[in-house]
Amino acid sequence: MPSRAWLLPACVTALATVVALALCTSGVQRHPARAAARPLAARPAAAPHHAAKPPIVARSVWATGAGEANGTARTPPPPRYDDKVVAVFVHHTDSPNGYDCADAPRIIRYLAAGQTGARDWDDIGYNFLVDRCGTIYEGRAGGTDRPVTGAHTQGFNHRTTGVAALGTFTAGVPVPPPMAEAIAALAAWKLGLADIDPRASVRLTSSNSLSRYTAGTTADLPAVAGHDEGYATSCPGAALTARLPDIRQRAARLQHRP
Repeated sequence: MPSRAWLLPACVTALATVVALALCTSGVQRHPARAAARPLAARPAAAPHHAAKPPIVARSVWATGAGEANGTARTPPPPRYDDKVVAVFVHHTDSPNGYDCADAPRIIRYLAAGQTGARDWDDIGYNFLVDRCGTIYEGRAGGTDRPVTGAHTQGFNHRTTGVAALGTFTAGVPVPPPMAEAIAALAAWKLGLADIDPRASVRLTSSNSLSRYTAGTTADLPAVAGHDEGYATSCPGAALTARLPDIRQRAARLQHRP
């Protein structure tokens, strides 16, 4: 579940793990009378660790009619974009778990209606949502392939993406394996676009003192983090939080990292 203030200001740079090209000689230069000096050779850059894009259900599947139930239907404003995504924040929606996966679009529609209605947000805050069957849905408008600025983690919405697990995952509640796998696949793909290791930490700067960090404070946070890493909340629930180490490892394997 997200924090209460949205469309937050920018959160600035995090460390990327791109390795720079380095020049090196192929050996000791010989005497010019005996052999010509060998030219400097460029050492190849490390290959980026990309992962395949998982299947994502388009926003149009659920967004039609969002807000109609309570009279708050609206057209979202033009999306905002960052330069890249360096971290993924994991949430749960704090909603019932016993749903039929065929009803996921309707559930997302009602979540969006609540956020754009009573809370007066401009759009659903999460960039992606995942149901218990492992289906990934596009959330906030702007395009799944682009680094859309979300509204999911107070103080840390820039250069991050928010993925919400449909359900409530407090202590003792099983996290469906297809859901965990889908979150890992999504994290591997989005972070791989910037060559970020899902097991790493990244540096993010808080833009809002309502977060766990005073505005302007730079924090080292997991590249795949629970909502509670950036904001004082019980989200994403103890059960889903306990699965995050496995999700990070799975995401790293999907990026073909050792």
